[in-house]
Amino acid sequence: MELLKSKTMVQPGLEALINSPPAFLKGKRLGLLCNQASTDRHFRHSRDLISQAFPGQLSCLLTPQHGFFCEKQDNMIESDHGRDPQTGLPVFSLYGETRRPTPEMFALLDVLLVDLIDVGTRVYTFMSTLAYCLEEAAGSGKKVVVLDRPNPVDGVHIEGNLVDEGLRSFVGLYPIPMRHGLTFGELGLLFNDHFGIHADYQVIPMQGWQRRMTFAETGLPWLFPSPNMPTPATAAVYPGQVIWEGTNISEGRGTTMPFELFGAPFLRHRELVAALDPSLLCGCCMRPLMFQPTANKWAGDNCQGFQLHVTDHQSFRPYRVALALLQAFMKLYPGDFACKPPPYEYEFDKLPLDLILGSRQVREALAAGVAVPELERSWQDDLQQFNDARQKYFLY
Repeated sequence: MELLKSKTMVQPGLEALINSPPAFLKGKRLGLLCNQASTDRHFRHSRDLISQAFPGQLSCLLTPQHGFFCEKQDNMIESDHGRDPQTGLPVFSLYGETRRPTPEMFALLDVLLVDLIDVGTRVYTFMSTLAYCLEEAAGSGKKVVVLDRPNPVDGVHIEGNLVDEGLRSFVGLYPIPMRHGLTFGELGLLFNDHFGIHADYQVIPMQGWQRRMTFAETGLPWLFPSPNMPTPATAAVYPGQVIWEGTNISEGRGTTMPFELFGAPFLRHRELVAALDPSLLCGCCMRPLMFQPTANKWAGDNCQGFQLHVTDHQSFRPYRVALALLQAFMKLYPGDFACKPPPYEYEFDKLPLDLILGSRQVREALAAGVAVPELERSWQDDLQQFNDARQKYFLY
């Protein structure tokens, strides 16, 4: 009975908004930043619920990377503006001709409501879209309101180096670690206050969410926020497995298990396992297999690789595991392993791997044989400062 109760307790910000509409929204023109995953627990979309709760006030929709229906598969695949066939409202893409909302878009609204599923990882671009919306709101006098949702990889653990000044990009606008341990609403508070945007900003908080929760414990259905984030298991490994996007290692795109699978034709199971320090692989199991991507890297080729299974969410450190694997690839396959060349997320000169890691020094240290635990010790002071800063914005 207690287990059943724990799975039905979280009320996302969307449901809180609809159940108790704030007085400050009365008579305001509302824009909504959303995609197809923006629903309540009964799969009713936020645009429909908001249209019913605030008749005649919803004026436009905005969408992040991958498009409203999450149909765009990869980085730098842009979406056009359009019109929503359901409501007839204009739909503005914030991953197309511009990645920032324009004054013309914001002229249609007084308040921007934001209802997006985030996955707790710095390189997931929805947070950069939120930051750009806050910057535009600060300059135009508009208000931004995030309808908060769970961090699916929990709100306790943080992991990784902070982004270096020279590697700020759409996958790292601010000096935060790969795994930040904040909800989307809390991220907005951090951006707006700590990083000095100073927009008119507010969060509609969840009810019942606890920081240590896995997504399964929220009782909410998982709806994929992007085409290669199909399940909570994908989100669990993504804070580490995303680094393969900057290499010639397949991250499993073109398979049914993106990011859970990784590999390449030149990998060899036994020698790779033998090269890894088992103490760095706590909380997970790497199961050897072969797969053949139907698209993206190594399409049509047989890849030797692994499926990464999370066996203990509390001890699993996805970024640590990925760095250990990256170092093993560099050491074992110097003639085959390669970094992917630019461009990546509209950066045309810098190595994609450096942008994802947020540091050129991390890549160089791994190549030089610096042990992963030593690397982790080198950024603990920075990580502690980030931890101290983020706790000021905890809502739960």
